[in-house]
Order: sequence, then structure tokens, then C-alpha cells
Amino acid sequence: MKNKRILKIVGSVCMVVVLTLTLVLISGCGGGGDYKIGVFQIIDHEALNAARQGFEDALTAAVEAAGGNVTYDEQNAAGEPSIAATIAESFVNQGVDLICAIATPCAQAAYVAVNETEIPVVFNSVTNPVVAGVVDSWEVPGGQVTGVSDLAPVEPQLELIIDILEDVANNITFETLGVIYNPSEDNSVYQVDVQLVEAIDSLALDITVEKSEVYETTGVLAAAEALVGEVDAIWVPTDNTVVAAIESVIGVCEDNDIPLFAADTSTVTDGAIGCWGMNYYDVGYASGEMAAEILLEGADPATMPVQTSPANLLYVYPQEAERQGVTIPAPIIDMADVVVTDP
Repeated sequence: MKNKRILKIVGSVCMVVVLTLTLVLISGCGGGGDYKIGVFQIIDHEALNAARQGFEDALTAAVEAAGGNVTYDEQNAAGEPSIAATIAESFVNQGVDLICAIATPCAQAAYVAVNETEIPVVFNSVTNPVVAGVVDSWEVPGGQVTGVSDLAPVEPQLELIIDILEDVANNITFETLGVIYNPSEDNSVYQVDVQLVEAIDSLALDITVEKSEVYETTGVLAAAEALVGEVDAIWVPTDNTVVAAIESVIGVCEDNDIPLFAADTSTVTDGAIGCWGMNYYDVGYASGEMAAEILLEGADPATMPVQTSPANLLYVYPQEAERQGVTIPAPIIDMADVVVTDP
């Protein structure tokens, strides 16, 4: 009788051990768990901030729904690729579970830093990840990096400029376009040297492009002033250096009646006249959902196609247009998704 009782107790203990091990294994395979995420962006401006928030909102919601917890180590490279590289390396040294790289220079830094590790990288706000060298292809990234691009067609941007400048209310012949950008940002070079050129050819436009290059935010004012008297309008691509100091460009345009157009919607809310663009919070949110698939479901970045967001939102800022010497035609205002007004 005594032996039977001992066997019963031993059996119960074994059962408890088995159940405990099972729970440990389950908690370690997706679902509930504690995750530490390294999040960094190349510089502080509205579009990238919105993308960061979207990423964190999506991932937090998914992890908490699965019964887990997530913490974020947020870093900012202050516009310096070398600082971005240092941040990426620090994330690797910490052994974070995933890195979120916001903007092209950060994606490039993360791509290098995670080499010979198993840390996945999910980027967002990267214009062309293939040109940036962080994925093999859009459809099959091929490594441990994937994410969401903010690639937007340039042709609608040019059509918007023409529709406003050459409207009867303004009667400006569009002959010269000024472009301010940082040639060390691969995303900007692609937009200026490839997309803009292709858009001009596609629309059969007879216009001259005047480039004004800048490498640091402190030089943006001088870059804008260099275009005064030389151009009919200025267009700013999704260049992080220029957008971070866009107030300097806006001031020059207001003082000299130069219409300013942008490639992202947040720059319109800051003071550009208008653009066809996307919601950067949505760009970030989509990347957060991808991160959740990797962490919670074991998805492989190598086979997760790079996503894009439709640039189908028209933003216009009529009051700012007046300050820059032009009037936005009523039909364009009527069709806009967002009409920005002064605070």
C-alpha cells in the first residue's frame, strides 16, 4: 500500500514537470513573451515620427493580444549615417529581438549590423530597398531584412505643379524646376535622377531642372537661397535632411514668391503648397504588422515581399500658396483629401 502511494506521488510530480515544460515551450514559441525592439530613425521630422508611432502601435497591439509584452529602445541618428551605424551595432550588442529601421540610411546601417546574427530587421519609409542594397528583390528579399517602402510616383507631383502654376489665376509658364536634396541619401538620388527624369519624359515636358545640393540641415537655407531668381517652383523629394529643416525653405519661398511643392504629405502640413502622397502612420503600421508576423508566427523575412503604400492622398495648403504668390484653383481644392489651414 505504501509503495502504491509513493508511485502515485512520483507520478503526480512527473505530470507537473511535464505540464510545466510544455507551458515553457509554448510561451517561447510565438504568442506570449517579452520582446525588446530597437527602433531608430535617421532624423526627427513629422513623417518619420508618424511612421515610428504607427509601427509601435501595430506591434504592441499584436503582442499584447497574444498575451505578451513589448518594450522599445527608441534612438535618433540626428541625420548622421555614422551615428545610425553606431546605434544599429548597439542594438545587436543588446541582443534585441528585432530592429525597426526608419528611413534608408537606418535600413542600410541595420543591414550591415545584423550580419552573422539572427536578428530580423523590418524597415519603413525606405524609397527603394533594392537600390539601397538591403534586399535582393521586392518580391523575395532573400535575407533577414524586409519592410514597407514609401516609394511614390513623381508624375502626379509634376502634374499638380502644372495644374496650379499654369492655371488662369496664376498664368505662370512652367519652365524651370528647382530641386533641393542631399546626394548622400540614396532615396533622394533615386527620386531626382531616376523618377523625376522618367516623369518629365513621360509627360513630354520641356523643363529644366536646377539642382541645389545640401549635406546637412544647417545648409538648407543657403541651398534654397541659391535657387532664388532661377526657378519657377521648387520641389522637395522625401529627403530627410531637407524635410528636417523645411522651415528654412518655406521662408525663402514666401519672401520670394516661389511656389514650394513636396513629395510627402507631412511637408504640406508644415508649409508646402501641395502633393500627392501617403499617410506615414499607415506606412509604419504596416511595418509593425510585418514585425508581429515575424515574432509571433515565425515568418521568415527572406520570403516576405516588401510592401508599398498607395500615394493616393491629395494634400493642399491654400493659405500657404497665397503667401508664396499663387492661388490654388478651386477644383483642385474641392478634390483634395486634406485641405490644410493655418492653426
